[in-house]
Amino acid sequence: MVQADSDIAALGLEDFAFELEDQGLTIVPPEKTGVPIDKLDYATSVLLNRFTEITGGCPISVEVGPMGELEFSKGAKSRFPGSEDDTPQPTQMLIQQLLKLDRCFRDLVVNPVANALIDHLVGPEGNNAPQPPGEPPPKARRLSSVNSFVKWQGDYGYGPNLGLHVDQNGSAKPWGKNSLACNAMWCLTDYSKAGGALAYVPGSHKSNATPTGTNEQHLAVPVEAPRGSLVVWHGATWHGAFPKLTPGLRLNVTAYYRHLMVMPQENLTITMVDAPWDDCDDPDAMRELIGFDDRFPYAEPSRSVPRFVG
Repeated sequence: MVQADSDIAALGLEDFAFELEDQGLTIVPPEKTGVPIDKLDYATSVLLNRFTEITGGCPISVEVGPMGELEFSKGAKSRFPGSEDDTPQPTQMLIQQLLKLDRCFRDLVVNPVANALIDHLVGPEGNNAPQPPGEPPPKARRLSSVNSFVKWQGDYGYGPNLGLHVDQNGSAKPWGKNSLACNAMWCLTDYSKAGGALAYVPGSHKSNATPTGTNEQHLAVPVEAPRGSLVVWHGATWHGAFPKLTPGLRLNVTAYYRHLMVMPQENLTITMVDAPWDDCDDPDAMRELIGFDDRFPYAEPSRSVPRFVG
């Protein structure tokens, strides 16, 4: 058993924490997360409506996928190593900035099971900032972005190397044990290999290396999980996705976390300041995850200044 922190032990997550350390990824079953099925149903409907809105009216369903022709902008190249320049039309899109969209996504983000495992990956802040004696150091995990990957049938996907990559590649090496960027992904549909599941290379987070894009797909295994599962993985874990060979959608909500010293994808302290960020199951956790009270970056002096009295 892994040496668990108090939240891991209190929630009975020791086996999942051990799997994170050993494999670089873990799957928490729906019955362990505490999220009822009706919440997943509602989140799914919100995402489908948002898809239709931002695509200019394209109808969509979980069973069929997009029910209309979609045109993607041309000229963009994949950032994944080993991807071809001349790729077929994409069969995936991203719905972004979900924290502002609906409370259901904010509740997923403050889910205690997800955050306990993310805390286990990222670790405490561990700096020398003044704090009351006897109190544990502040948590280091912050949100980077919250998005949904909407994926439908297509025989190409991310290309022959499955788009294998790591999420903390922008951070200087050598990487340590603690994750600098990591994911908590909520499956809103069943995940299977034929259904375009997440692909990952077990134990790759220990390599301190990144995929080269040359025939590494044989190392990858699919993340196969039922709807409602929570999938958490380390920022150094090699991952991508298999092509979706079956009809309908593969749908998720992906909360992307970061160490507080890493730049976020979305500038949440600005985009969420006038949004209903506190309308969620745990406003204190959300405030911390967004970083409203972080010491850096500061807009005005943050340390006390002595006064001249002599």
